[in-house]
Amino acid sequence: MKKISLVVLLLTLVVFSSQAQSKKSGAINVNDYASFGGKFQPKKVLNEKQMLKKYKSLKKGDTIVVQFKSNIKEVCKKKGCWMQMDLSEGNKSFVKFKDYGFFVPLNADNSEAILNGKAFVNVVSVDELRHYAKDGGKSQAEINKITKPEVTYSFMADGVMIKK
Repeated sequence: MKKISLVVLLLTLVVFSSQAQSKKSGAINVNDYASFGGKFQPKKVLNEKQMLKKYKSLKKGDTIVVQFKSNIKEVCKKKGCWMQMDLSEGNKSFVKFKDYGFFVPLNADNSEAILNGKAFVNVVSVDELRHYAKDGGKSQAEINKITKPEVTYSFMADGVMIKK
């Protein structure tokens, strides 16, 4: 009887220890997220501050494959064909979806999301910036204020998970 009690106690300790460790390590429960595009397993997911640091280390033409988690600041209000993710310190990452192959819900603003794909620095033309502003529901006066190309932190996502 003592041996059984000892085994049960040890198993209980192992289970609680592994649960505590997974919470401590920031393990992500994929069941808490709706998936869009290609399926992926979240591994080595960066937070918005870590991602901003990565972007700041890139030069135009550099590309890195990465996963990061942050809040969606804005989604295309026409189709859900692009979104902007918060990078902290007032910075954003402009996200498109690989091969225009999937879209995200139009009401996903302010939701937490995990992205899988390629990060790079891009220069966006005035015409393209105006197009995105129109898709984002900006007024004509706001659109007309766009007069210079913009260096952006860009992301080509092949998969997105949005917290339910």
